[in-house]
Amino acid sequence: MLIDMAKKSPLFAGRKKAPEECTGPAWRILIVDDERDVHTVTKLALSRFRLDNRPIEFINAYSGEEAKSILASHNDVAMAFVDVVMESDHAGLELVRWIREENKNKSIRLILRTGQPGQAPEEDVIVNYDINDYKAKAELDSRKLITSVYSALRSYRDIMEIEQARLAQLQYRVGLERVVEATSGLFELRTLHHFADGLLTQVANLLNLNSETMLISCNGIDAMSEVLNTDKLHILAGTGQFASHQDKAIPEPIEQLLKRALKERQCLYEDDLFVGYFPAKSGWINLLYMDNIHTISELDKRLIDIFAVNVGVAFENLLLNKELEDTQSELIFRLGDVVESRSKEAANHVKRMAEYCYRLALLAGLDEQQAVLIKHASPMHDIGKIATPDAILLKPGKLTDDEWAIMRQHPAVGHQILGNSERPILNAAAIIALQHHEKYDGSGYPSGLKGKDIHIFARIVAIADVFDALSHARCYKPAWPIEDVIDEMKREAGHHFDPELAQVFIDNIEIFNKVRIELSDEN
Repeated sequence: MLIDMAKKSPLFAGRKKAPEECTGPAWRILIVDDERDVHTVTKLALSRFRLDNRPIEFINAYSGEEAKSILASHNDVAMAFVDVVMESDHAGLELVRWIREENKNKSIRLILRTGQPGQAPEEDVIVNYDINDYKAKAELDSRKLITSVYSALRSYRDIMEIEQARLAQLQYRVGLERVVEATSGLFELRTLHHFADGLLTQVANLLNLNSETMLISCNGIDAMSEVLNTDKLHILAGTGQFASHQDKAIPEPIEQLLKRALKERQCLYEDDLFVGYFPAKSGWINLLYMDNIHTISELDKRLIDIFAVNVGVAFENLLLNKELEDTQSELIFRLGDVVESRSKEAANHVKRMAEYCYRLALLAGLDEQQAVLIKHASPMHDIGKIATPDAILLKPGKLTDDEWAIMRQHPAVGHQILGNSERPILNAAAIIALQHHEKYDGSGYPSGLKGKDIHIFARIVAIADVFDALSHARCYKPAWPIEDVIDEMKREAGHHFDPELAQVFIDNIEIFNKVRIELSDEN
């Protein structure tokens, strides 16, 4: 019967026809039957079968257990012919239940075939088992076989298309979440350098790529020029071969791509290269160069476009914040310079103070934002001395009790000048001005604060101020040798200074001494 069925198949005996080119991978069909002749005949009957110009690839299993092993390692089997009676009377039914319930495979189309319908009545099987068709072998001629395969494969194809669409939608949603997560971090970055490094990291995470990248900045006015000089393109950051590339020339092919992106005002995708175009309202334009992006998809490109918009906003906010902070910092340094020159402090005292404070804050465990804040605020620590008379401020000898009382007013005066501001830098400067002469043991002024009641900014400034004062000449004393300065700081730990901060400073004295030398008045 089965042999006759195969010979009568029009696909088996039809006229010769030029083979058509395949448009995709073969449909994989699993034959599960303990009779080898069934395998042979099924293959013969379907040997010339095509659906969407795709042929069939057969996989053979001769027992339910063998089929389980195959399906456990192959997730692309489109359909299976399953015999009911094999190593047991219900081996095929047990396999069907395993496929649907344990293997969780809802896509594969299952056609149950049996030579003994009495063993598994059709009505019971259809109701109790998740199969797609039921055929008695005695009734399954070639046409019914072909029809059932067409029906099963079309159903599988449609299920796969729906699943791919669902996965694409899920991927897009996940991608959008990655964009939001990636760009949200950029808003928190406080410096141009960190923004550049953060951007390259976020783009790599967004696209799951390990590419060679560069972030380049260009003034919008320069970008409008017909002849854009290379020195107008500023490399902010780089990875891979472009790491530490700031002082090197941009390779000619890359430079031409950058200029083209500026001219066309859009992102470019060239082979496996990408140039991102990120304009900001301030007039600056960021360009992101990436290579080895041959795996990038259309979805990734759409995500990059969304990312670019968010980056533009983040960069705009960063520039505005930086402009405000730079303005505040410049005013603070200028006022600090006024006090420095009036009191005839050692040259560059406030600049060294700022750098000492920044380094010590980081070493003490403060985060980058706090360290930058104390760096900008510390130059104002002695602003209150503006109100101190020259006769007292510049007196080379010892001050009288009355003169000392006037001198001790400068912290409160400084706080009055800087206080009541909501700006973080000025607020920090007010605290530092008021508390930088407090001592850890409570013997300082003006309030006699003790221990951790003194703000950590003021405790850091106290160490930096004394270190610089002792290591440089003043109108009333010569510079101390650095060894004597260290000994004095050790003696004052726990009295004048926070002992933990003092120890951190002393343990890293090479760093601070290097800063002292680099920013000394000889420089």
